[in-house]
Amino acid sequence: MYGDTGTVREILTELGDTWAVVGLSQNTSRPAWGVAEVLQRYGKRVVPVHPSAETVHGERGYPTLARIPFPVDVVDVFVRSELAGRVADEAVAIGARAVWFQLGVVDEAACERTRAAGLRMVMDRCPAIEIPRLG
Repeated sequence: MYGDTGTVREILTELGDTWAVVGLSQNTSRPAWGVAEVLQRYGKRVVPVHPSAETVHGERGYPTLARIPFPVDVVDVFVRSELAGRVADEAVAIGARAVWFQLGVVDEAACERTRAAGLRMVMDRCPAIEIPRLG
């Protein structure tokens, strides 16, 4: 299992409301755009992280996690699995509390490293699907 129910609930309800969404751009046809919209609806601050550093859903974007000038609680990752491990390592480096790999994003070694660094970790799940289930 890539994220037990307790960990999912903890990330969504207890670890903070600032979510950096890696891969979020103004492209409304991409899944990251819709997921970010749902997260905002549930009270999360969504910070776009994309090389183009676009403003999305009213939030200023940054080209990398390291360029965000304030604390980030959760890093939500919308990149290919082969790139996700680097993003997880960056999340550890910036002091995030959790990393969430989206549906289809799996990297077992990155998961182990992230958890060993003390962060909560979920893989191959979607917060926009999980958050309404919390009730």
